[in-house]
Amino acid sequence: MPEPLVEVTRGDLTESIHRGHIVVADATGRIIYQLGDPSFSFCLRSCAKPLQALPLISSGAADKYLLTPPELAVMCGSLNGQDFQVEAIQSVLGKIGASERDLQCGVHQPSHRSTAKKLQEEGTKPSTLHNNCAGKHAAMLMLCAYYDWPFENYLQREHPVQVLMGETVSSLSGVPREHIGVGIDGCGVPVFFLPLASLARAYAGLASASDPAMCRLMDAALSHPEMIAGDERICTDIMRALGKKVFAKTGAEGGYALSLMEKGWGVAIKIEDGSSRALSPAVIETLSQLGTVTGDALLRLQPYHRTPIYNHRKEIVGEVKACFRLLV
Repeated sequence: MPEPLVEVTRGDLTESIHRGHIVVADATGRIIYQLGDPSFSFCLRSCAKPLQALPLISSGAADKYLLTPPELAVMCGSLNGQDFQVEAIQSVLGKIGASERDLQCGVHQPSHRSTAKKLQEEGTKPSTLHNNCAGKHAAMLMLCAYYDWPFENYLQREHPVQVLMGETVSSLSGVPREHIGVGIDGCGVPVFFLPLASLARAYAGLASASDPAMCRLMDAALSHPEMIAGDERICTDIMRALGKKVFAKTGAEGGYALSLMEKGWGVAIKIEDGSSRALSPAVIETLSQLGTVTGDALLRLQPYHRTPIYNHRKEIVGEVKACFRLLV
C-alpha cells in the first residue's frame, strides 16, 4: 500500500495527504531503504532519458560525431527550451545532417516562462527544438545515423532504435525485456513500466565508477546541470547545490529518480496520485534523511523542501511538507 509522503496543512491542521512509494537500492538490486511498495509499477517517462542516452557512448556514436559534454548532457534532459539548450540540439542535428524537421516529438511552448514570453514578444512560434524531449529525440536520430537506420519511422515500437532502447532499459534494470510494460510517451516514443525497485537499481548503476560509458555520461551531466532541466528547475538546482554528488532526474506524473554518486545508490520516488506539488518536498526530504543534503545546501534548496501556501491576500496560511520516515 502507498504510504503518506507529503501533507498539505492549513493553519495547524492537515487538509490533504499525498501518498506514494520510495525505494533506495544499490547496483545489485539490494534494497537499502523503502517506504510503500518496491514492486509498484512505475512508468519511467523522462526518468528513462539517461538510460536511453548510454548507447550513444557504448556504440561509438559519441566518438564518431565528436559529441561534447554539454551535447551528451542535453540528451539526458527534460528541457526548458532555453536558448543554450536549443543551440546544443541544433549542433547535434547538424553533426548528422539532420534538422528540426526530422524531430517527431511535437511542439509546445518552452517550459521556461521567460523564454516563452520572449518568443511571444518577438512573434516567433516555438518549434520542435523547444520540446522538453528534443534532446532525447536528437539522440535517437544520431543512433539512426550511426547504424544507417531510417529516420522516418523512428517513433515506432518495432524500429531498431526503439528495440535498442528497450534492450538497454532491460539490461540496466535487470528486468527481462518481455516483462517490461510499454506505453506511449507524451512525445510519441515508447515508454517503459518497471517495478520501482528496478528503476532504483538502474540509477544505482549510473553511479558505478567501473563502467567507462556510465562514467562519461554522468560526468557530462553533472558538469552541465543546466542541460538536465534548466533555470528555476529542481533537477538543475539540486545538482548545482550538491556539486557532483547527485544526479537528479524528474519523470512525470509524480515520478523522480536520483543517483547518489558517492554512495553508489539509486533512488526512485513515486507520488501515487501524480501530484507535482508533492514531488519536490518528497525529493528533498529523501536526500536529507539519507544525509546527502545538509547545511548550506539544504538552505539553498529550502524553497523546494517546504512550500508555503498563500491566500489571495498574499498571506501564508499553510504549507506543503514531507511527513515520512524511510525504513530499513
